Amino acid sequence: MSSSQGLSPADNGTSDGRLLKAALDSLTQGFAVFDAERRLQAWNARFFDLLELPDDLRRRGSGLAALFLALAERGDFGPGDAGSAAAREVERLFQPPDPAHLHLTPGGQVVERLVAPMADGGFVVTLTDATDRRRAELRLIESEERYALASAGANDGLWDWNLSTNRLYLSPRWKQMLALSEEDVTEEPAVWLDRVHPDEIERLSALLEAHLAGHSPHFECEHRIRRTDDAYLWVVARGLAVRDGLGRATRIAGSLTDVTERKYQEAQALHDALHDPLTQLPNRALFLDRVTQVLARAKRSGRGRFAVLCLDLDRFKLVNDSLGHHQGDELLAQVGRRLTAIAGQGQTVARPGGDEFAVLVDDVAGPVEARALAERLLVDLTKPIAVGDRQLVVTGSVGVALYEPIYDRADDMMRDAELAMYRAKSLGKARAELFHPSLHTHAVHLLTLENDLRQAIGRKELQLFFQPIISLKTGRVAGFESLVRWRHPRRGLLGPLEFITLAEETGLIGQIGAWVLEEACRRMRDWQARFPSDPPLTVSVNLSIRQFNQIDLVTEIVEILARSGWRAGRLKLELTETALMQNAARAAHILSQLKAADIDVSLDDFGTGYSSLSYLHALPFDTLKIDKSFVAGMVGERSKLEIVRAILLLAHNLKMDVVAEGVETIEQLAQLRALDCEYAQGYLFAPPLDAEAAEQLLGENRKW
Repeated sequence: MSSSQGLSPADNGTSDGRLLKAALDSLTQGFAVFDAERRLQAWNARFFDLLELPDDLRRRGSGLAALFLALAERGDFGPGDAGSAAAREVERLFQPPDPAHLHLTPGGQVVERLVAPMADGGFVVTLTDATDRRRAELRLIESEERYALASAGANDGLWDWNLSTNRLYLSPRWKQMLALSEEDVTEEPAVWLDRVHPDEIERLSALLEAHLAGHSPHFECEHRIRRTDDAYLWVVARGLAVRDGLGRATRIAGSLTDVTERKYQEAQALHDALHDPLTQLPNRALFLDRVTQVLARAKRSGRGRFAVLCLDLDRFKLVNDSLGHHQGDELLAQVGRRLTAIAGQGQTVARPGGDEFAVLVDDVAGPVEARALAERLLVDLTKPIAVGDRQLVVTGSVGVALYEPIYDRADDMMRDAELAMYRAKSLGKARAELFHPSLHTHAVHLLTLENDLRQAIGRKELQLFFQPIISLKTGRVAGFESLVRWRHPRRGLLGPLEFITLAEETGLIGQIGAWVLEEACRRMRDWQARFPSDPPLTVSVNLSIRQFNQIDLVTEIVEILARSGWRAGRLKLELTETALMQNAARAAHILSQLKAADIDVSLDDFGTGYSSLSYLHALPFDTLKIDKSFVAGMVGERSKLEIVRAILLLAHNLKMDVVAEGVETIEQLAQLRALDCEYAQGYLFAPPLDAEAAEQLLGENRKW
C-alpha cells in the first residue's frame, strides 16, 4: 500500500506544511485529526496502513461518511445489514470521548484506537499496532490458565518462594498433603521448614543453599515432613531458582511429591531381601552383615567375646516326606520362634536356608560357655512341638565357631561353624561340637582331592587292578574282581577308600563306574582271546549305591558290553546289602532287568549288612560272597566256621554259587574245600594286580 498525503487548510506546499507532513509520517502510530463537522483535516500514512484502507479515500471525501463507505464495502462487519452495522461501529468508535478500543483488522492485526476530544469540537484519533502486545497478553493468560489447571490437577504440591520478600506461596495440594487448613498456613517459609524431620533439616538446608549459590543445577531433596496429625510423610522436594542479571537468585519455585508409598515398598523390598519369608528371621545375607559389624567392633576394641552357632535339624527330610511340606514349614517356623526365645534379647537368630539355623551370640566368655549355650539350645529344642494334631520331637546338630583374631570375614566364621556342625552330625547327631582348625584342614584336603579327581579320568590317572578268583574245584583262575586305583600325581597310588566315598558324594561315581566297567570288559575280552579257558573267564565289577539308583543303569551296561565285545553272561555285578535295602521294591525291579539281560549279580559282604533272609530268596542273585571277617576266624573259632557252613548251605539250597573272600592261609583253603565252597579269593593266591601282572598270572596257568 502506498503512502497517503496528509492535508490541512494550512498545507499549501509551504515549508511549514512539508515539515508537518514529515513529522506526521515519522510516527509509528497512525494519526488523524477530525474537525467538529467530522471532516478529516490531517493524517499520516500509518493511519491508513493500520486500518488497511485504500489510498484514494480522500478523493471520496474526507469525512466519516468516507470511512463508513470504505468499511462497509470491505465487509468488516460480517453478514447482514453491513451499512447499518458499519454506521453504528463508526459512530461508536469515533464519538468522542470514546475510550481505547481494540480492533481486529481483516489482515489479522490488532489495532488499539484512542480518541481524544479537542476544544473546538473536533477530535484526534490515534491508532497503535497492539498485535505483539496482545499476543503476549494472550500467551500470559493461557499460561496462567495452564498453570492453574496443572496446579489443580497435579498430585504434587507446588511452591513459590520469593527470596526478595521472603514470602512463600503454597498450592492447595501442598496444604492438602499435610492436612493444613488456611488458618495453619502463612506465607512464612517456616510453614515448610519447621515441619521437616530433625534428622533431615540440615541436609535439606545444605542442598537448598548450594543451589541458590549456583553450585548445583537444580534443587532436589528427599526428606520426611510432619503432618498436622504428627505423622510423617516421605516427600521429594524439587526446585529451580530464577536469577537476576548478576546471577543472584531472586526466586525459587518447585514441587513437593509424596513418595511415602514408594518408600514403604522399598523398605518392604529391603526387608524381604534380608529376611526369610517363612520364619521372618534374618536370612544368610543379613546374618553375615551383622557378624561383619561385630567382627569390626572386635577388631577396633582388640577384644572379641562372641560366637557363631550353626544348627541343623536332624532327619528333617523325614518330616517333609511323611507329613508334607506344609507341616514341615510350620515346624520350621516354630523352631525359629523357639530358638529366638532361647537365645534371648540382643542375640541374632537367622535362617540361612533349608532346615539350618544360625545364632550370633554376643559376650561369650570362652569355649565352655559357648558349648553350654549350644547344649542348652539342643535340650530346649527337644521339647515337643505341636504341628497340626501331632506333637513332634526334633533334635539338632550344632557347630560353634568362637571369635579369634585370625578371622577377618564373616563368611569364614560361618564356614567354620558349619564344618563343626557337619562334624557333630558325623559323630551321631543331636550333639554340639566346637570348631577345630583340623576340620578346616580336612575340608581343604577334600576340596583339593575333589578338584584332582574331576581331572583324573581325562588325565588317565585311574588304573584298574585285578584280583584273581580261584575255582576250588580246578584250582585255577576262574576270573577276576576289578578294583580301581588312582595314581595321584603327588600322593602316589591311592586305594578306593580314599576317593570312592568322595566320588559318590560329588556324583563323579557314575563317570568313574562307567569307565571301570568298560575297561574291565575290554581287558577280559583280550585275555580270553589270548588265554582261552573252559569255562570262559568272568569279571566282577562293584556297583555303588548311587550307580545302582541310576534310572538308565541297565541300558548303560548293555551299551558298554556291546562296545567292549564282552558277553553279558560272563559279567558279574557286585552289590552290597545296604544298596539293595534302601529301596527293596526298586532293587527287585532292577535285578529282574539285569537277569533279563543275562547279567549275573553277586551279593557282596554277605552277613555284614542287614542280613535279611526275608528278601534273599525273593531276589535273583547268582552268587553270595562271604565276608573276610568270617573266613579269617573260621579255623580257630567254631562259631565263625558254623556261620560259613550255614551260608554255604543256604546259598546251595537257593542254587547260588559262593565266593569266600580274604583267604590267606592253606588251612582256610582246605576248610573251604571241605565245605564244598565253589570259589575263593585272597592274598593266599594273589593281591590285586595291575594289568601286566594279571596277564602274566594267566600266562603261567598256575594251579592251587
